[in-house]
Amino acid sequence: MLDFISQNIANILIGAGILTVIVLIVVNLIKGKKNGKSAGCGCGCDGCASSSAHHHKH
Repeated sequence: MLDFISQNIANILIGAGILTVIVLIVVNLIKGKKNGKSAGCGCGCDGCASSSAHHHKH
């Protein structure tokens, strides 16, 4: 087992780094959604032709 880890340490570290970046992106998107921010373009919805399709009034 230790031999496998020593032979593949670069792949393990790169994979862990990519996984960390993906997790941070997902956490940021979830926090933004909870705070009312959009995961879309971020330009605002005032000039968007599709804003009525994306924002439903409850």
